[in-house]
Amino acid sequence: MKKLLILLAIAVGFSAGVFVVNRAVSREEKVVQPIDFSHALHAGKYRIPCMACHQRVMMGARASIPNIEVCGACHSTPMKKTPGELLVYRYVSRHRQIPWYSIYHVPDYVYFSHRRHVAIGKLDCKDCHGDMASLNSPPTTQFLQIKTQNCWNCHEKHNVTTDCSHCHR
Repeated sequence: MKKLLILLAIAVGFSAGVFVVNRAVSREEKVVQPIDFSHALHAGKYRIPCMACHQRVMMGARASIPNIEVCGACHSTPMKKTPGELLVYRYVSRHRQIPWYSIYHVPDYVYFSHRRHVAIGKLDCKDCHGDMASLNSPPTTQFLQIKTQNCWNCHEKHNVTTDCSHCHR
């Protein structure tokens, strides 16, 4: 009886842990960014490639969210004087980082590399992030949730290993 209770406690604890991790990873809540950034303007109208702003995509694990070091290349002087553009200019001119909120969070026990997926695997940004060039405002939720099944499906589709030890550390 004691062994059964211990097994039951372990099963309940494991299930609760999976639930908590899954909730933390899925990030279903909507995020409001400090600036109403338009990918439609930058990536759509002006055709600025993703990697011009997300500069670490080809060489690192994280793609990076651009900040004043990148934005300042174009926004060191006011341009069209729209509220959003003026806000970017204020951050740049005052040398203050824009407090962007990341909507994608890879769990610590998962190894994910943008370089491996984009530079080596030749995946398009749209595969995981959707058509960002059509968005007039920043996304508020993940386009493709970071879930095992989504990764597994893509790995199978592209005939890449599905051995758990390649991504889980």
